[in-house]
Amino acid sequence: MIQLHTAGTPNGKKISIFLEEAGLPYAVQRIDIGNGEQFKPDFLAISPNNKIPAIVDEDGPGGKPLSVFESGAILLYLGEKTGTLLPTEPRARSQAVQWLMFQMGGIGPMFGQNYHFQNSAPEKLPYAIKRYIDETRRLFGVMDKRLAEAPYLAGDYSIADIAAFPWVTGDWHGVSRADFPNLARWHDAIAARPAVQRGLRIPN
Repeated sequence: MIQLHTAGTPNGKKISIFLEEAGLPYAVQRIDIGNGEQFKPDFLAISPNNKIPAIVDEDGPGGKPLSVFESGAILLYLGEKTGTLLPTEPRARSQAVQWLMFQMGGIGPMFGQNYHFQNSAPEKLPYAIKRYIDETRRLFGVMDKRLAEAPYLAGDYSIADIAAFPWVTGDWHGVSRADFPNLARWHDAIAARPAVQRGLRIPN
């Protein structure tokens, strides 16, 4: 059994989507980040950077529990554990890991700042808003170019797509997916997957 400690953020949705796709049994522990539950000692013991998501695999290596934090690391761990959605052939695996890192290093941080300055900052700062909308547009373009070559980021559907999708869905970016037809096609194909629809409803 996987214990999933999560909240309703794009990073949290990555893991619930994977678990639904893989058919792994899991239990959800909602972490109320608005009320500071991520700073409680029990949670910090499994996620020392006080961020969701985190998991505890009760049947980890050697049959002993293992905790994993950081969403990209969790996806890699679960992909390796299950042999699902993470290629084993070296070239294909390299593609999946590269696009996973693209999400972790680019999409997540930049889209997160985009959302913050548009919606959460106490003061509207036009420079910051424009900077992060422009970077979102650039990253959409990178994805669109790749998705003109392949149906999914790593060729076949993988953890790279699961990582990126929750950040791309929605209409809060200040950039229209309709301007990027390959990205829009990819988004709609993933959004239609029943496991993705179930995963997006976690923890709500």
